[in-house]
Amino acid sequence: MTFGFIEGFRVEVLDLRFNRIVPASARMERLWTGARWTEGPAWFPAHNSVVWSDIPNDRILRYDALSGQVGTFRQSARNANGNTVDQQGRLVTCEHGGRQVTRTEHDGSVTVLASHYQGKRLNSPNDVVVKSDGSIWFTDPDYGILSDYEGDKAESEIGRCNVYRIDPQSGALTIVADDFVKPNGLAFSPDESMLYIADTGASHDPVNGPRHIRKLAVTGDGTRLGASEVFATCTAGLFDGFRFDATGRLWTSAADGVHIYHPDGTLIGKVLVPEVVANLCWGGPKRNRLFICGTTSLYAILTHTNGASWPKG
Repeated sequence: MTFGFIEGFRVEVLDLRFNRIVPASARMERLWTGARWTEGPAWFPAHNSVVWSDIPNDRILRYDALSGQVGTFRQSARNANGNTVDQQGRLVTCEHGGRQVTRTEHDGSVTVLASHYQGKRLNSPNDVVVKSDGSIWFTDPDYGILSDYEGDKAESEIGRCNVYRIDPQSGALTIVADDFVKPNGLAFSPDESMLYIADTGASHDPVNGPRHIRKLAVTGDGTRLGASEVFATCTAGLFDGFRFDATGRLWTSAADGVHIYHPDGTLIGKVLVPEVVANLCWGGPKRNRLFICGTTSLYAILTHTNGASWPKG
């Protein structure tokens, strides 16, 4: 593989509502390659850069959008997976190897935000989002303890795969969803009335396991989840990480690239990528540049839309 524009790049228009979301002149760039399994991109506006994880190689990488240079942000990274940025511009990370969620402070020190639930170690926190009230929501499947490839092989102490919330004042950890097989990517709708969560249980049960994204109503005082329904079922491999744009369209990873869903659940188009996509995020000064984590590479494309304002996109 080489860096630069991808020859033969194309999109698939499946619904007229996809027209003009991606410019006709758009070209996909391969910004960097050389990973084993990329994940967890997060955009830092203050530094004009994006960081992302290379889980099996136990490192977090950083791309400088001004210089185009890529360097190592952290190694060892305790098999970091999902990343996001909080209201104060600090990096929040899910760690497979550490079996914890951490925050990197402005001075570079690392604070552990969650590592145990009721005295039992978490499985392997996977993806994370920060709500506008400062609470942190994350998924905890067991991918990082199933083998030594993306973490350290171990038995689950909790015995199931949950979705959790960290309270911004007390730091208390609570379960907000316990009926997922393997909860994975997650994101709030732009108005935060719904939380969308991918279930990738089909990774280990291809016949009966789920391969969908569910949407769950955020209830009460915004700390709990209520009614749930399937929003979309993946038509190519499995969903993983995803983000919303400002108009409420959902852009999600899939085996053949990025799938774009209208708010009504219709698959309206695809951005085809030459590798299996794990995750994505919006970035750039106008939040109209989509950064894409393919299997071994970091890609980017400029669009006609903008990512949902922090922290949903």
